[in-house]
Amino acid sequence: MGTQELTVERYEGVADDQRILLLRGPITMETAPQFERAVRHENAETMILDLTDVPYIDSVGLGSLVAAYVSHQKTGRYLVLTGMKPRVRKIMEITKVNDFFVTFGTTWEAVEALANTGSA
Repeated sequence: MGTQELTVERYEGVADDQRILLLRGPITMETAPQFERAVRHENAETMILDLTDVPYIDSVGLGSLVAAYVSHQKTGRYLVLTGMKPRVRKIMEITKVNDFFVTFGTTWEAVEALANTGSA
């Protein structure tokens, strides 16, 4: 089975302290280091991870998402997930980590909600 690639595109949010990372491809054992580097290089108050084009995650990818969440929580920052596919949402529900994350259907919904409240 060939390894699928993960690409990460970085966008400024509507607020100065907001970043959006658009992820394309699976978050797996092979791609988790790239995901972790991308997240680690951001220090915005609020980071929105757009998972619209993430078809699946494995246990290592899930661990990377949880680690990113914990890192943000420890430093008083927010991590928001958007656009989860049913397959990704299901693995998060099965492993009971879905309650950790603030989620929105789309990145635009997240940007609007965060602009109106100031934080996640």
